[in-house]
Amino acid sequence: MTGEIWAPVLSLAGVLLGGGLTAFAQRATQRSAERTERHRQVLAVAESRRAERLAVLKEFVARAQQAEQVAYRRPDPWGDDEDGWMTGAGPVMRALWTASDHVMLMCDQRLHEPVRAYGHALNQAVWREIGDTEVNDHLETYKAAFMVAAHSSLASG
Repeated sequence: MTGEIWAPVLSLAGVLLGGGLTAFAQRATQRSAERTERHRQVLAVAESRRAERLAVLKEFVARAQQAEQVAYRRPDPWGDDEDGWMTGAGPVMRALWTASDHVMLMCDQRLHEPVRAYGHALNQAVWREIGDTEVNDHLETYKAAFMVAAHSSLASG
């Protein structure tokens, strides 16, 4: 009779233990899946932000190149195309400053000074506030500093 009493108790204990282990395993699997999903979301947001920063930097570089071209094409003061050149230079510089503002807004603070300095150097070159210095010589240091900072910013985050 003793065996008859313990058999249902042991059977019930086995069912409870098995059910508990199953529930524990399911909960552990669910937690692991939730952690994996959170990690995937964090990575997706980081990649999206990086893509946005890259787009902003590309726009700034494109506008800086346009400003360089304007600086190189500037006619001598009071030359043949001074008025036509001036009409084209204004919108190019406004686009550069807008792109610069976007970098300031979207990118790492380490880029703020190099972008400001490079934009200021471009402005000086376009409006011939550089004396007899060649445009390329004037811009070289500022452009290089910006490129190094941009590369560093993109590589770190």
